[in-house]
Order: sequence, then structure tokens, then C-alpha cells
Amino acid sequence: MSSTRYDPYDFANRRHIGPTRAEMDEMLRLIGAKDLHGLIDETLPPDIRQTERIDFGASLSERRSLERLREVANRNRLLVSLIGQGYHGTTMPPAIQRNIFENPAWYTAYSPYQPEISQGRLEALLNYQTMVCDLTGLDVANASLLDEATAAAEAMAMARRVSTSEANGFFVDRDCLPQTIAVVRTRAEPLGWEVIVGDPFRDLDPSRVFGALFQYPGVDGAIHDFAGPIEALHEAGAIAAVAADPLALTLLKPPGAMGADIAVGSTQRFGVPMGFGGPHAAYMAVRDAYKRTMPGRIVGVSIDSRGNRAYRLALQTREQHIRREKATSNICTAQVLLAVIASMYAVFHGPEGLKGIAVRVHRDATRLAEGLEAGGFEVEPKAFFDTITVKVGAFQGLILSRAVEHGVNLRKVGTDRIGITVDERTRDFVIEAVWRAFGVERAVDAEVWPESRLPAPLLRTSDFLTHPIFHMNRAESEMTRYMRRLADRDLALDRAMIPLGSCTMKLNATAEMLPISWPEFSEMHPFAPADQAAGYAHLIEDLSRKLCDVTGYDAISMQPNSGAQGEYAGLLAIRRYHLSRGEPQRTVCLIPSSAHGTNPASAQMCGMSVVVVGARPDGDIDLEDFRRKAEQHADRLAACMITYPSTHGVFEAHVRQICDITHAHGGQVYLDGANMNAMVGLARPGEVGADVSHLNLHKTFCIPHGGGGPGMGPIGVKAHLIPFLPGHPHTGGEGAVSAAPYGSASILPISWSYALLMGGRGLTQATRVAILNANYIAARLKGAYPILFSGRNGRVAHECIVDVRPFVRSAGVTVDDIAKRLIDCGFHPPTMSWPVAGTLMIEPTESETKAEIDRFCDAMLGIREEIRAIEEGRIDKHNNPLKHAPHTVQDLVGAWDRPYSREAACFPSGSLGIDKYWPPVNRVDNAYGDRNLMCACPPPDAYASPPPVAAE
Repeated sequence: MSSTRYDPYDFANRRHIGPTRAEMDEMLRLIGAKDLHGLIDETLPPDIRQTERIDFGASLSERRSLERLREVANRNRLLVSLIGQGYHGTTMPPAIQRNIFENPAWYTAYSPYQPEISQGRLEALLNYQTMVCDLTGLDVANASLLDEATAAAEAMAMARRVSTSEANGFFVDRDCLPQTIAVVRTRAEPLGWEVIVGDPFRDLDPSRVFGALFQYPGVDGAIHDFAGPIEALHEAGAIAAVAADPLALTLLKPPGAMGADIAVGSTQRFGVPMGFGGPHAAYMAVRDAYKRTMPGRIVGVSIDSRGNRAYRLALQTREQHIRREKATSNICTAQVLLAVIASMYAVFHGPEGLKGIAVRVHRDATRLAEGLEAGGFEVEPKAFFDTITVKVGAFQGLILSRAVEHGVNLRKVGTDRIGITVDERTRDFVIEAVWRAFGVERAVDAEVWPESRLPAPLLRTSDFLTHPIFHMNRAESEMTRYMRRLADRDLALDRAMIPLGSCTMKLNATAEMLPISWPEFSEMHPFAPADQAAGYAHLIEDLSRKLCDVTGYDAISMQPNSGAQGEYAGLLAIRRYHLSRGEPQRTVCLIPSSAHGTNPASAQMCGMSVVVVGARPDGDIDLEDFRRKAEQHADRLAACMITYPSTHGVFEAHVRQICDITHAHGGQVYLDGANMNAMVGLARPGEVGADVSHLNLHKTFCIPHGGGGPGMGPIGVKAHLIPFLPGHPHTGGEGAVSAAPYGSASILPISWSYALLMGGRGLTQATRVAILNANYIAARLKGAYPILFSGRNGRVAHECIVDVRPFVRSAGVTVDDIAKRLIDCGFHPPTMSWPVAGTLMIEPTESETKAEIDRFCDAMLGIREEIRAIEEGRIDKHNNPLKHAPHTVQDLVGAWDRPYSREAACFPSGSLGIDKYWPPVNRVDNAYGDRNLMCACPPPDAYASPPPVAAE
């Protein structure tokens, strides 16, 4: 019998912590640290170390944590919600649920910035863009935005950019969703734009506005033709945007046919659960003339180095990194996983299937209306798609409560009306339950189809989803194989380490993911009565408490549904704080030159002026430059934005001084939480001196990246900023930044599960091991590559920056060449050329085993030997494995005229033999894609012959 002592703590946390204790000892010996605690003491400045341990109970087993989640889920009371207001019951086809939503090959992938290893999800996103363009009747769509309200705010900002009107107002249809109006108001206020809410046919004065937003159909069900108001807007040089329901667009005239310049909306009802508010993929489509000003990502079609078709991100993909405070948006992500699901829903059903669902929805809404009218109730509007509003007078409260007794939630409208929205999941018994709540005893006659209430002049006459992909054989065998083929073209965490600096691609444990599929979490309407969401309330409250314990802040807002939204919400809180103190002139924000590009973009969205602070040669913030600029702008200083550990991957020693200088001159400190994976349990931002931070739950707290979304970016604040956290119209507050009160609430169980599984002790150990793994990589690579920055005692934090710029001079090898060669080794390349051009920023996370880290280091060292061979003239400088990387399986066959072997090309050091990942395309030609821009599925005849080959 083994004498090894069983340690429940060690066993419980081994799922998230890769190296064993024995392997940690080996790693520590290599890097020259006596033990793990000693390494941490050498790495972090003593004056930032927290003195109290994180203590919220012992770590739980998977079984016990799932039991806790089940207990909490059971506190949610799940009724049929016909509340509408932008959220609808829907059915995710089980094939999509199993093969995408619950498949780590899809949900653990990173943003498709490396196109050669992202062809699967890029094709799915191209399908999404094609779907959106077809439904809206517009020319170009992006690959999704965060939610409908955010998309509407982005449409407003885009209208301001492209409008020729000099007016300062933006008109919003009073029939827009309340949360959309709230988010638009929030976005407009710091920029000084006037938001005018009213009736488009009575209150719109085109001469007063640079743009307008209309809802189609309206929140209370009305369907209007906006061609007249749109024409008037165009005559005044203003821009017209329409927020449209994509399912309704299968039956109704598309916005493009009305003359709209922009269309936005949510694709939630295309198979994505309501999830108490998200995550959901919003869409945006625009006229071709405006495509270069559209925010977000756009997938385009290009070719690879052998002339084969390849997909890539096109145009202003990472605009905020280049233009910074001049960027048109701070959005740097998308809702990729949810957009993929919505696109697969369209592929699964096809145009006839979608239209059939829409017809049934309208049929049920009409049946419902007829029954209520027969019972003596007045139903509005006369023409509608899925939503009706019923006049009930003083009986409103009684009917709403009786509906709940019959298992149905309806929507309160004003003081004397009730709104009802029918959806894909509505069945006859639901309709009959609603009738009973109104006192109407009636049975649905399934044999009788009611007469349509759609307005005849607005019926759709154009085709949509004509591309062959939407007409594929929808037998489940074929559908499953299609999804599998796309997944096989991608590289995600289920295949290999993704060592992206600043992105923290750590394990998304299966036990943490399971609960988000449970109906009690996934099918809850975000505006359901509070007493039905007691489980969500408990989870959000407890997770907020835990995050306050981790960060040292006094309160958390869960509303921001991305890191960029968190930055924006945090800076808005600072802005409102200064306004409350009678200091509106405080608009200057100090930002280091090394900051993430979303930082200055977020600041300008809050009406702040960015002043850049320089960096010292060692990468640290130039403290004297910071002090000088803080003094120079003392009367106007609003905030500084810093990242800690720094974007250079070190714990800067003077972070407290930076906070003290800022406070001494009246400013607030925003500490970007992107690198919290190096701080949890070791240092608290709120104790270091920061006033507000956002937390990337999709990084540090295990929510998966989903191929570039979903994400969550809640903000923590000190007590004095609590009154200025985002509110929401559903809860009676102001300043909403997202469509739902708690952002993408359905994925919060993942982070809560992570905290339960790890406990405070486990979270702290995870941070230590993240720092260990990064220092181990730095030590192994140091002799072959320069490590650009280090902190105290030569240590790095949770990531290290490898300088490959010398190889451009010595061998003609660029950072791109090394990145693409790593793909041949079966790895996602590290973060490229940020924060320093021509470098690789490597972050292993604590989840990676020593074996996988060693395989990565072996690959990097093998690449260094290939570079050395070029330097010594043993390999041609222009015709070598690095210049032609990545290599595909097609490179194993056919003619071969290169001065290196196929084996050297396809099986470099660190690559796996029988389990090797094969990229589906060779190096993608980015310039060709932008010169020949195509952002929808190629036309059918393009599949008959190969695309043209780029000129040499």
C-alpha cells in the first residue's frame, strides 16, 4: 500500500493547476528559486502584498459544487415568459447544443486573429454575416456585437461619423426597447449629444438630428413603414438606423428596402437561450458606402500562399490598438460562440424553416389576439407580428398575478395595459393559460388558421438565405459532420496550449460549464419578477462578495458584458463622481504609452482627453513624466488608467506612488484588471490604491473565450464610487451600459463554480503557479531569445516578452514567421507585436502541465535553431520553413521544389506525430483580402473553380 498522504486540497485543485508538486520543484531548481513562496517574495514588491488570506471556505469537490449549483438553480422559479422586450423563448436544436454549445473545440478557442488556425469559426461567422445581410437587405454586416442596446449605441456613434448634418441631436423612436433607449442616453451624454425620444411620424425634425433609430416591430407590437421618415432624414444629411427582429424579417420588408443606412438587432431568438440577459449576439449591417466606419470585427474572404480560398478578419479589425483615442469604438470583441450558434440555427432550418417558425409564431399571436377580442378586450395594434398590447384598465394587477398563477409571465405596460409576446416555444396550452388569466374560457382550435394580421404593404417579397450553405441536406448526420469539419479546422484549448500574453487562456473545467445548460439558468427571462429569480440573486450576491474579497473593493457591478464595457463603465463612474462634486472640468486621463488600446478608446467615449505618459527603457511607467503631467493638468485631472502587473509583464515597484500622485491632484485611479491572474490572493487592487477596476471573468475567472466572446467585465469600486455604478431601467436606475441588468448573467455560474472548486487557498495557489510557469518559460528560453523586461530580482510576472527583432537583421525572420512556424508545431502563437512591435508576449497560465510547457519551449528552441541555420547560411534566407509556414497536409503530396525536406516542413521540434494538428490553409494573404473585399459567403459559382492566384 502506498504511504503517500492523501491531500484533499491538492486533489481538488489539480484540475486547474497543471504541474505536480514534484514538477514544481524541478521548475524551481531551473529558475533558481528555493521554493514557490520564495519565488513570489522575489517577484512582488513587498508594499503591495496583502496581509490577509482569501477566506471563503474550503474547496469543494466537483460533486459537491454541482450539488450547490443545483440547490441555487432550484431557487429560480421557471415560468413561461411572454414578456418580450427583446428576449424570446427559443429552441436550440440538440445537435447544435451538443456539438457547439457544449463542445470545448468551439467554446475554448481564442479570437481568430491567427486565420490559419481559425478557418472553422471564420466560416461560421461568414455564414452569420451573410444571414444578417440577407435578412436586413443591406450590403455588409459585422461578425456580431455585444447586445442589441450596445449595437444601437454604436449605430448612433457611427451615424455621427458619417452624417453630413451639423446638428447635435439623435432621434430615438419611442417604441424602441426601454433598455436600448437607456444605453443610447448613457452613450450620448458624455459626448454632448442630445437624445430626442418621440413619435417618428409626428415628432421627428430631420434638421435637428444627425441620425435616428427606429424599432421594427415596436416594443408594443406596432409595425410601421419608415420609408417616409428615412427619406426626410436623407434630405437633411442625416443617417437612418433600424433596430429589427430578424425572425420578423423573414416575413416583413427588410430595412434596406425602406432606405435604412444601418440595421441592428439581436439574434438571440435564433436558438440562443435567454439566460437572464445573455450572452447573445447582436448584429449590425450597413450600406456598402459605410463599411469602413462600421465598428467590430468583419470576416472577409482572401487566399493563402498557394492560391486557395481562405478566410480572415478584414478592414479595421483591431482599430482601437492603432488609432487608440481616435478609434471609433472601444469594442475589441464579438459574441462569437453565440453568433456561431445563431448561424448554425439558420443553416439547420434554412430559409423555409425560419419562415415556417415565423409563420407559426404569428399564427399563435393572432390566435391569442382573437381569443382576447372575443372576450371583450381591446387589442392593439391592429397589425402585428408576435406582440400585442391589451387594454385592461384597473384590472392590470389582477390579470398579471392570475397569469403567474397559471405559470405565465406577462409584461406590465403603463398603468392600464398588458403586453404579450409570443415565441417559438409557445404552445396551445400556453395560449389557453393566458386566456384564463384574462377570464376567457376558450380552447385552441388547431384546425383553424386565423387570418394574418401582418400589414400587406410590408410583406417581404425578396428572397433570403439563397446561398447553398443554407440549403444543405439537414439530416442530422450531415449537419453534425459539417460542424465537426469546421471544428477540425480550428485550434482550441482542447488541442494544445494557447500561450497568449494578456489573454489568460486557462482551463474552462467541464464541471464549471455544465450548469449553464440547465433550464433554471438558461431559460430565465432577464425581466422576470424578482421572486422568480432568487437563485440568480443569491449567486450574483455571493460571487460579488467573493470578488470584493479578492480585489479589496467595496462593491461590484455585474452589468458590463465585456472588458471594454467594464472600462467604459468604470470611467463613467469616475466622470459622474467628479460631476457630483461640482468639478465638470476634470476631463484629463493619464494613460501610459504601453496601455491596451481599449484604454484610450474608452476614455474618449467618456468625453475625456487622453494625455500619454512615457515609459522608461526597462518598460516601467516613467514616474517623473507621470508626476510632471499630473501637476500640469492638476485642475483638470480626472483619472489615470494603469494595468497591473504592467503590460510588459512585470510588477512595477512604484504603483503606490502613481496612485498617491493621482489622488494628490484630485484624480481617480482606474486599474485595468486584465492581469488579475497574477494578483489573486497576493495583492488587492483596492488596497494598492486603485478606485475602480474591471475584471475579465473570461480570463482570470474561467469563463471561456468562445472564439472571441462571450465575456464578462464587471467592475469593482471603492465605497465613494458606489452611487455612480451603472443602473438599469428595469430596476429603476439610470446609466445603463448593457441591455440586461446583470450583463451576460447565464455564464456567471462558471466563475462561481470556479471559486467554489478552488476555495481561497486554491485561487492563491493558482496565481503562484501562473507566475512559476511564466518564469520557467523565461528561464528555458533566455539563452536563445532575449527576454525584454523583468522586474525585481530578474523575475517576470505571469507572462514574459520575448524579443525577436534581432532576427530581422540577422536572418530576415520576422515575428510573423515565428508565429506561423509555431502553428506547424501545433501551438497557437503568443500575442504578437504588443505592447512592443516585433515581440512575442507569452503567458502559459497555471493550467498548463510541465510537459506541455516543455513541448512549447522545445518548439521555440527548435525554431531558434532554424534561425541559426539561416544566419550561418545553411538554409536559404528567402526559401525556408519559417517563410513558408504554416504547412498543410497538402504539402506532403505533389511536386516539392523547396531546399528543405517535407519532414522538416511538417514535423518540426515540439510537434506531435500521430496527433499532429494540420492547419487547413497555408499563410493567408491579408493584403489580397483587403484589395478584393468580400464579406459574405462567396457566390455559388465561385465554388466551381479555384479563386484567382495573387500576383507574385
